Amino acid sequence: MGPRDKDSLRLPSPGGTPLVELPKLPGAPSDLRVFGKLESVHAGGSIKDRPVRRMLDAVISSGTLGGRRILDSSSGNAGIAYAMMGAVLGLPVTLVVPGNASRERLERIRAHGAELILTDPMEGYDFALNEALRLGKETDRYLHVDQYSNEENWRAHYFGTGAEIVEQMTSQVGCLPDAFVCGVGTGGTLTGVGRRLREEDPNLFLGVAIPDVFPGIEGLKPLGTEGDIVPAILDETLITERIDIGLEEALAACHALARAGLFVGPSSGAFLWAAVEFAKLHGFETAVTPLCDTGERYASTGLWEG
Repeated sequence: MGPRDKDSLRLPSPGGTPLVELPKLPGAPSDLRVFGKLESVHAGGSIKDRPVRRMLDAVISSGTLGGRRILDSSSGNAGIAYAMMGAVLGLPVTLVVPGNASRERLERIRAHGAELILTDPMEGYDFALNEALRLGKETDRYLHVDQYSNEENWRAHYFGTGAEIVEQMTSQVGCLPDAFVCGVGTGGTLTGVGRRLREEDPNLFLGVAIPDVFPGIEGLKPLGTEGDIVPAILDETLITERIDIGLEEALAACHALARAGLFVGPSSGAFLWAAVEFAKLHGFETAVTPLCDTGERYASTGLWEG
């Protein structure tokens, strides 16, 4: 069975998410204003709706699917987007996910009817990525979309997220941001938004939060570790500076956001903390960061205990 017509099924078109001013963390510079793109309002609950929609549209338009199953690896959020959109479009989906992905993520993927292949969590996320690569090469059952090397991934953020930040900052704040702060999962957000904002301001500060290898922060790659897979679409020339962050700091910022009414996941906390630390070092006054997903996705991890 071929894919159903996406327009007749009204597949939500991701984008147009709110830009909201974030609360000040203790010790933040008094003149610093940080704004977050609230990506949890998407139908799939995360920023990954943007690239997955664009990548699937490209697959369908190319006519190369030929009855095969959509295949990719994911730490969870892209997996949910694939599973949800696959269910709408009538596309069979297989996802390779580390076994330590949060229960909420795995349950939602299953609810949409996608096939899950769980890998040993002790092997890390790159093992899941390599397993998807192996399956895509060794059998014609799958079409491997590969969000790590798919150019439509960063383009979704260049034409979508980045363009929206330019418009919203200009209309809501009256200026472009001095800085953009994020992390690296696939590299799509950093590359797409970074390229779009640098067109407007070649001097934009682009800061990257780098998590500990263990326990890590879900969805973020530590990079720089021997053997780490660097995403093919990641444009590292855009990066101004990197900063190390531990899970404890990320969770503290997450709780501060929750007390201000923004219920988001640990990567969002990491980015806010990093934005404050970068501002202390470099003195910029405005920054934008993505609030990648919803905090409801992490209850089973103990994020909100205490």
